[in-house]
Amino acid sequence: MTTLILLRHGRSTANTAGVLAGRSPGVELDETGRGQAEKVVERLAGLPIVEIVTSPMTRCRQTVEPLAIDRKITPVVEDELSEVDYGDWTGGTLKTLAKEPLWKVVQAHPSAAIFPGGEGLAGMQARAVAAVRRHGARIAEQHGPTAVWVACSHGDVIKSVLADALATHLDNFQRIMVDTCSVSVVHYTDTRPFVARVNDLGGDLKGIVAPKPRRRRAAKRSSDAVVGGATS
Repeated sequence: MTTLILLRHGRSTANTAGVLAGRSPGVELDETGRGQAEKVVERLAGLPIVEIVTSPMTRCRQTVEPLAIDRKITPVVEDELSEVDYGDWTGGTLKTLAKEPLWKVVQAHPSAAIFPGGEGLAGMQARAVAAVRRHGARIAEQHGPTAVWVACSHGDVIKSVLADALATHLDNFQRIMVDTCSVSVVHYTDTRPFVARVNDLGGDLKGIVAPKPRRRRAAKRSSDAVVGGATS
C-alpha cells in the first residue's frame, strides 16, 4: 500500500490579489506562503518519504524546496500535475469571472465545464489521476509497496484526485476543501484507495503510516509441551 501525500502549494501573490493565476508565469509564494513551505519540513518530519513529485509551476517548486533540501531529494517535475489551463480566463479577477455564465457551470456541473481557449475540468482530472497512478506504480516498484511520497500541486487538481479516490463524481468536487499548503493523504492498494486525511493544516502526521507489525515469538513446539502435568 503506497501512501500519497497531496500537498497544495503555499499562499501565492495571486491568492491574495484575487486573480485566477492559472499557468501565468511569474506567480510566486508571498511571505506567508514561504513560511508555510518552511513548516512543511517540520510537519512531515519522521515520515519515510522516498520521492517528491511536483507541478512545474514556480509556486509549487518553491513550496517543496525546503523539504527537498532537508531530505536531500531532487523533486521530479510532472507536467500532468500542473494547474488547470484556464485559457482566456487566465489572469482574470475572480469578481469579474464570477459574472460569466460558465462560472455557474464550474460550480454546479464542473464535469461539463470547458474553459474558452483552455481545457475542461474532466480532462484535467483524467490527466492528474493518471499521473498519480503512474508515479505510484513506479514508486512501488522501485521502493516497495509501502513507500510514502509527496505530490505538490494545485487546489482544483488535488480536489479532482481526492474525488476520484473517494469514488465521487467530479460534479461533487467543489464540496472538497483544499487550502494553501494543506495536506491530504491517500493510501493506494491493489483494490481501492483509502482517504486518510483531507485539508489537514496542522499537527503531527506520523500517524498516517501504519507501524510495522511486531514479530510474535514462535509458539512452543508441541514436543516441548508438558503432557499430563509432569514428566518422569
